[in-house]
Formats: sequence, structure tokens, C-alpha cells
Amino acid sequence: MYKYAGVVINSNSIQLDKLFTYEIPENLIEKIKIGNRVLVPFGLGNKKVDAFVIDLYEEIGDIKGIKKIYSIFNDFPILTRKNLILINQMREKYLSTYMECIKTIMPAALFKGMKNKKEILIFTGKALEGKFQKEPYVSIYNIVRKNNGKFTKTSLSKNFQVSLSSINTMLKHEFLVQEESIVNRYNDREYLFYDKKELNEEQKNALNKILNSPKKLFLIHGVTGSGKTEIYMNLVQKMMDEGKESIILVPEISLTPQMVERFKGRFGKDITVFHSKLSDGERLDEWLRVKEGKVKVAIGARSAIFLPFEKLGLIIIDEEHEASYKSDSDPKYNAREIGEIKTSLDNCKLVLGSATPSIETFYRCNKGEIELITLNKRADGASMPKIEIVDMREELANNNRSIFSRRLFEEIQQRLAKREQIILFLNRRGFSTFVSCRKCGYVFKCNNCDISLTYHSSGDSLVCHYCGNRQRVTKICPKCGSKYVKYFGIGTEKVEDEIKKYFPKAKTLRMDFDTTRKKNSYEYIYNTFKEGKADILIGTQMIAKGLDFHNVTLVGVIAADLSLNLPDFRASERTFQLITQVSGRAGRGKKEGQVIVQTYNPESPSIIFSSHNDYLGFYNEEISLRKIMNYPPFAQMMLINMSSEDEELLIKNIQNVGIILKDILKNNDKIEILGPCPCEISKIKNNYRWQIIIKGDMDLNLKKYIRDRIYETVKEVYNHIRVSIDVNPLSLL
Repeated sequence: MYKYAGVVINSNSIQLDKLFTYEIPENLIEKIKIGNRVLVPFGLGNKKVDAFVIDLYEEIGDIKGIKKIYSIFNDFPILTRKNLILINQMREKYLSTYMECIKTIMPAALFKGMKNKKEILIFTGKALEGKFQKEPYVSIYNIVRKNNGKFTKTSLSKNFQVSLSSINTMLKHEFLVQEESIVNRYNDREYLFYDKKELNEEQKNALNKILNSPKKLFLIHGVTGSGKTEIYMNLVQKMMDEGKESIILVPEISLTPQMVERFKGRFGKDITVFHSKLSDGERLDEWLRVKEGKVKVAIGARSAIFLPFEKLGLIIIDEEHEASYKSDSDPKYNAREIGEIKTSLDNCKLVLGSATPSIETFYRCNKGEIELITLNKRADGASMPKIEIVDMREELANNNRSIFSRRLFEEIQQRLAKREQIILFLNRRGFSTFVSCRKCGYVFKCNNCDISLTYHSSGDSLVCHYCGNRQRVTKICPKCGSKYVKYFGIGTEKVEDEIKKYFPKAKTLRMDFDTTRKKNSYEYIYNTFKEGKADILIGTQMIAKGLDFHNVTLVGVIAADLSLNLPDFRASERTFQLITQVSGRAGRGKKEGQVIVQTYNPESPSIIFSSHNDYLGFYNEEISLRKIMNYPPFAQMMLINMSSEDEELLIKNIQNVGIILKDILKNNDKIEILGPCPCEISKIKNNYRWQIIIKGDMDLNLKKYIRDRIYETVKEVYNHIRVSIDVNPLSLL
């Protein structure tokens, strides 16, 4: 009989990240279980706080003044034993707290007390009499009679402008009653049937290898259009036949409509969709549907990896190389790594898929840790698109100052004449990338961030892409007073503007952060372009991968150098991946595809290798550089980022941290410390930013010791300085 519970308090404070022991009152002894969310008294004032039961004890040592648990929140344990194992592993791996992990794997609605039930109004049939035979009672009576079970008190009051007190009076006199009803806020839309396709030999071999191999980790390295999705669907079908469940992760919400359309078209509507554009209530509903065993397949972004399937047989991570699988808030988990942990917890298989795998993943394939499956041909026999590099320096020498090279301009003309579709890719939104004065050189910068403002023609404003700050456009330089203010650089908005200028009859769509803020905007843009209602799709990286449009025969990469020139050791890898992926959108149907890559750096290896679709050539060059520079996969990294509104306090404290770290590691010649130094973007949202990078051979105990010493060093100023520690970061910016 368990009489005591070890609970973790709902707080992100690292000082409270431990188990607190409470006595279980007699009325809860039979009910309380590991994983329950409970209410407990905490602190000197016995403030009521929620907590999670992590452990149960029959006996404990002598603890004076032990407090008792007040109550249990839910009818069922929110956390399972598998959840708790995962939470413990995440705490260690990502140096995070219990509550950071719990809040990551649980829907936010549970913490807000939201439910998937509502009280609906039911008509009793009792006739109106006496004082009730007048307004507003007659209207309320007739509305509920005609719409029995449709409205709650709140929705009835809001939709028909009747007072809640009148509705309550009618409930009191039993003209109406309230009944509890389950809310269904999920997508139950019917989709067109998606036919099962005959697999080619490469696809069949891949499917058989995954199903029959004793290994659990696989990488499908297939060229763009090689039919990876059809393999995924066959794997999911096999799991369903065996009574097992599947999770399919996609990196961008923009890919979700396509994946949902295919999977629901093949397997029916009982597939859950889980991503950040859902409301808290919708996410709760989907989570509960999984918890109750009502769905067998989940499709979603990285957070879908935590859905509470009981019989999980398969995890698929499509476009596994994508940085969006890594969380940028604590715990800074990587969905690929969580997938690997779950293969052990659930005894399931993990299938990664990409035309351009991450260097680390392919390195692990070569070491034999992951089984490699290669698809060299497009599934329907279509040829790979022809990729042509255009040197924009020559265009400039020939007096072409347009954002379109002559070759790209000609190709756009020809494709429009043939009624074929075009994708134009530029990984930068907005109209102009910065605004400056040509007389004195003044650059318009954000007041809150160390970053230049981007001009957006819609709204005629200057916008900071980091904090969202907007400023009105001025034609006068605030520094020298001249009128020589000019817009430099280009963004997707400018590309759209130029297309409308040169090709006024062409119908355009733009997919970037600005056009996809609204709910279902991804789906609208995807369907509009798929149905041929637009000729040209302009977008950022969200159009670069996975999307399958059979009438797209031309892809234009407007500026291939944008990602190449970033001060980050993964810049070449990202450039190769982006160009290869966006090139793969061309020629996926029966018509031949053409890709024009515009660059000021045509000698770059990542651009040359991508133009030949030569992943192995790029990998061999990149892996040798990583080895020389001791970067992942040959070393582990820790990025320590500290920020504060008080620049002097920040610099003083991060320098103290640097001194302590150098002292800790002074006798370790396998570890290198870089910094402290200002971050590449040294100020965001009025917070100054400095960083220290540690790279080398670090075990778990050393990482934890480093973390503890950092927090110990800054504990006196912890309220004024934010510390962020990222284990194996994907970006150093």
C-alpha cells in the first residue's frame, strides 16, 4: 500500500527541479497512481499548486511536517510509465527540467483546465406558461426547440443576443436542461480516394528490407520523386494489418495538406493531424483521440512524435535533414533523436527519408548504425530535371540589372505560353532586404534588435523579422537629412511585384511567413496551385521540399547564395540541400523539367554538386572538411547563449562563466572553447546576446557538471540574465 508520493512541482525553475515528498490522504490511497496530476500545498504559505506524481513509496524516513496532497485533477494518469522514462532521458540528454519535458509532451490545454466536453442545451418539451409567455423566453424556447442540442449557454447568448440570466431562469424552471456532450474539433473532411500505386523494383526492395530486417533504424536515401511516400503508405498499411499504429512527421506545415490528402484518401478520415496551427482545443481533441485508441495513424510536425499511442509500430520522419525537427525552446530536443528513444520504448521501427540526408545521418549509415536504402530513379520513370547555373556577375557585366537573368526570363515566357506551371524560390521574405541612405550610408535598423529592417510594400512599412517591430517608411534620412533613401536587396514580395510587372497576365501565389499567418492558408495555397488556378508559385523554403505538382516544369532559384554566405559551419550543407530539394519540384509529371540556378558564386562546391544531383560527391567533400575542423559528427557541441537588457551585467557574467569553463577544461586537450563573444545577431528584442561554444569529446556527466557550474555562477543575477544551453545545436547564429 503506497502512502507517500514523490511529486514534481509545476515550475520551470531549475532550483525546484526535484522530487518533493507528500503524504497521500486515506481517501486518495486507492485512487492515486504514478502519472497523476495533483493539487498540493507548497512553500511557506502553502500556496495551492499543481504537480505530477513521479514515484510512489510505501514507507519513507522521518520527515517532519510532511504535507498532504489535496486532490487529483484528472480521472486518468496523464503520464504513462513510458512517458516518465522518456522524460528522464530528455532531462539528461537536453539538460532540461522535469516540467520543461512534461509541458513538451502534453497538450497545453490540459494545463489550462480545458476539456473536450461542453454543456449543451436540450429542449424538455415542457410548454411555456404564465410570465414565460413573453420575450425573451419565447425566442429562447423556439431557438432551442429548432436546434436541439446545438448550442451551449454561451454560444446561444452570443449568436442571438439573449442574456445568460434569461437562459439560466429557463433552466431553473426546467423548460431546458443541460447535458454533457463530447466536442469534436478535429478535421473529419472526406478526401478523394487516393489509388494504391504499383511499386517498382527499387520500392519493393526497400519495403521488404524494412519489414524483414531485424534492425530498427533505416534511411531511405531516394532522389526527389523516387516514390518515398508510396513506400511510407505501404508500411503504414502493413502496420494497420498487424493492429499497430504509425506516426508520420513532416518538417513544414505546408507539406501537411498534401500528406493528409494522400493518407486520408487511402486509409479514410480516421487519421489525426497534429501541428502548431491547431488551436489548443483542437490539439487536445486529437491527443485524446489517440489516447482513447480511436486513430491508428498520426501526421504532423515535430510535436506529433509525443502522441500517446499504445501500440506504436512505426515512426516515419520525412525530409529528415530539416532543421525544423529541432526545437528552439527548452527542452531543445530533436525529433529524430526522440524517434530513436521511442524505438526502444515501443519496440517499433524508425524510417528516415530524404533526397539530401544530413551529414550526421549519412555518416551513421556508413558506420552501420542505420541501415541505408537507396532509390536512384524517379518512381514513374520520369527523368531528373536539367539544372543550369547562371553566373549573375556576367548578367551585371552585360547591363542586366533585373532580378531575373535572361535565361530565366526566357524560360518563364516559354512555360507560360505552354500553360505549364513555374516555381520561383527565394529564401527571404519581404520586398527589400534593407533600406539605407546613399549619401551617408545610414542603414535603417530595428530599435530593439541588431538587425536591419526589411521593407514590405503591403502596408508600406519597415518590419523587423526578429521581434515584429514595424516602423513607417520615411523618405528622409534621420542621420543626414538627405532624400537619397534607397531600397536594396530583394525578398519574395519584390519577386512577386516584378513578375506582375513583366508578366501581367500570369496568376501568382506567394507562400511565405507573411501569407500563411491565417489558419488553413497553407491548404488554400496548395490546393489553388495544384488545381492549376495559378501559373507561378513564389516562396521561401516552405515550398522547397516534398510538394508534388505534376504540371511544374520550371523552377527558378533567384539567389542561391543567401544561405551560403551565413557564418555557420552547416551553411554549405544547407545550400546544397535547398537547391537540390527545390530543383526536385520540376518535371515530376510526364513533361521534362528545367531548373535555373542564379548565383554570384558559381564555383561553390555545394552549388556545383547540387547542379549534378551528386549527393555522394558533396558528402565526401563536406565530411573531410568536418573532420579537419573537428565539427559534428566528429565532435559534440554545446552552445551557451546568455542574454540580458543590461549589456554591462551580461558581459561581466559571461566572462566569469568563460573563466570557470576554461579552468574546468584546462587539462582536457580533447575539448575546445570558443568565446565568450557577441552572437552574430548581438541584440534581439532589446536583449543583448553573447555566446560560448564548447566542442569536443564530452560525456553526459561532464555536460551536466558544466551546466550546473554555469547556473551556480549566475544565480545571483538569474532574474536579469537568461541562460540558454543547446546540446548539439543545428545553428550557431
